[in-house]
Amino acid sequence: MYEYLDKSIEQLEKIAISQSDTLNTCAQLLAQAIIDDNIIHTFGTGHSHMIGLELFVRAGGLANVNAMLDSIVMTSEGARRSAEIERISGLSQIIWDQHNIQHDDIMIVISNSGRNAMPIEMATIAKAFGIKVIGITSIEQSNKYPSRHSSGKKLHEIVDIIIDNYVPSGDGLLQIDGNLTGAASTLSGTFIVNLIATEAMKIAVEKGAKLPIYHSQNIDGYSNEELYKMYASRIKHL
Repeated sequence: MYEYLDKSIEQLEKIAISQSDTLNTCAQLLAQAIIDDNIIHTFGTGHSHMIGLELFVRAGGLANVNAMLDSIVMTSEGARRSAEIERISGLSQIIWDQHNIQHDDIMIVISNSGRNAMPIEMATIAKAFGIKVIGITSIEQSNKYPSRHSSGKKLHEIVDIIIDNYVPSGDGLLQIDGNLTGAASTLSGTFIVNLIATEAMKIAVEKGAKLPIYHSQNIDGYSNEELYKMYASRIKHL
């Protein structure tokens, strides 16, 4: 019916089938964070920040998620500006210092290219701090071009666990009139984080945990106030 639909289904199935062991490992880590009431921090720049945001204060989503949002890396402050800023070293430390991160927490860093300074540095800081870091990136894209960080490393060379989003170089699933189009990175990234989060919920429940789940604020009869109060001191943007 639609080429983008067909390509998208193929893309998501490839991620899930070829990386089932890795995805299950990540789900186990997130499940333990739920059981132990630790925080899952997410970080990305440019469009990648939307993938971390997908898990944050989401109806039906986990309350123990902290999206490390900052206006300097969002396109709302200027698309060209944010593209330049994500290449600047030193800024990730400033953002890190503004969040209440503990040694038993988990970090998910998202960068489709895996080459820009800010996500690489955020992963490096988290690793040095001693927390587990999951990276989501395109290995194909990452291998094509040099790192923009002084270490010469890419994101997949730093993190503890890497999830390949299998996004083609140039971030498109279709060719239309000689142009690569049909974005794949956001679709793939949001699928990945929702997959590992929901699998983590199942595992945590099987182990007797009570899930900290937000309800939709547009459905009468529910309130999230108890969860807001529970996490307000640990999650910056609540």
